[in-house]
Amino acid sequence: MYFDDHTIIYQDGKWVKASDGHISVYSQVLHYGTGVFEGIRSYAIDGQPRMFRSEEHFKRLIYSSNAIGLSFHKTVLELKQITYDLMRRNNMVEAYIRPFVYSDPMMSLSYSEAAHIGICAWPWRKLHGEKLTRLYISSYCRPHPRSCKIEAKVSGHYVNSILAATDARAKGYDDALQLDVDGYVAECSGANFFMEKDGVLYTSPPGHILPGITRDSILQICRRLGIPVKQKRFLPKELFEADGAFMVGTAAEVSGVQSIDDKPFAKKWTSTFGYTLQKEYEKATRQDIKWEEMNQEMDTG
Repeated sequence: MYFDDHTIIYQDGKWVKASDGHISVYSQVLHYGTGVFEGIRSYAIDGQPRMFRSEEHFKRLIYSSNAIGLSFHKTVLELKQITYDLMRRNNMVEAYIRPFVYSDPMMSLSYSEAAHIGICAWPWRKLHGEKLTRLYISSYCRPHPRSCKIEAKVSGHYVNSILAATDARAKGYDDALQLDVDGYVAECSGANFFMEKDGVLYTSPPGHILPGITRDSILQICRRLGIPVKQKRFLPKELFEADGAFMVGTAAEVSGVQSIDDKPFAKKWTSTFGYTLQKEYEKATRQDIKWEEMNQEMDTG
């Protein structure tokens, strides 16, 4: 699914076959989850690869790495150049890109002395495809913001997401909607969440969520279109009075929600803000949009 005998990855300054990539079995990331990563999409524009908001993704990769003591010496520009080179070597235009940073061999509970970096890519369609998703309110809450670096994209954090998502699927749903430690709606297992009610969009504010780059893109598009958005905490019971909902993320892009705990929404998906934003996001990623805020984040290889 992810690679074949010809796939090339970048690892610590070298180009190697994906099948030859390796890390030490004593790496702290395998034992304690001390690694960080990003997910970036490249879209075809005039037949060429164009990463969407890669500068922000790579800035967050560096932030996340520093947040857990994994310092590496690459600039955002260097990371972008390496990634475009990676796609050229693999003859890729549209791709999902996964840069990751992981720790040296280290069994003690302390910062690793050295960090390693790898970048790989593969073709990957929208996480949930074009179907509307059925969400389940999970019993697994998101981590307490004082228990970890909640705004860093840390590998170990995703054990929580896996528990919630697999539990939801075992119950017959597509994904999990997770609450924060106080019982307010937070986000899905791997995507941010928006609810529409009475002509206004609501989404959880930073603090208990990973504030995603796709989420920020949607907020910018809403400002451009004049769609009112309130970033506030809200309780699950408010979902059952909502007109619609959707989730957003690099892997999911903009994905409509059919129901939560089997309760459908008042509006048809095609009549919601979510549907409008899904189409606008597709245009923003797949065309050379010139409106100011987004254009600053589109870059050419």
